[in-house]
Amino acid sequence: MSLTQSGRPSVSGYEVVQASREFRTLQRRFGSCAVPVTILFLAWYFLFVIVAAFTPGFMKVTVFGEVNVGLCFGLLQFLSTFVITVGYVRWARRKLDPVADRVRNRLERGRRL
Repeated sequence: MSLTQSGRPSVSGYEVVQASREFRTLQRRFGSCAVPVTILFLAWYFLFVIVAAFTPGFMKVTVFGEVNVGLCFGLLQFLSTFVITVGYVRWARRKLDPVADRVRNRLERGRRL
């Protein structure tokens, strides 16, 4: 925040956006999705690491042919990353993008929120 020639504080468009209800809505919606999904994914990832570190015999169990449990776990890590990404993109298009577009358009036009 800077001062105008009259000595009054001048507020940038970004500060106005950050203080707006719509921006807080964006933050809340993002957090309500990102935090649980991140916790879930990290738990899944660390489960893989812990099982690999402490039960290597289980990871060596053959599922079929030359494919073992460890390889299946590893492939499921890649698959879960892809599923999370696709799910997040679809969710964001529905829940975040409309509000973000409104905020961006108002900021670009110089209108107050």
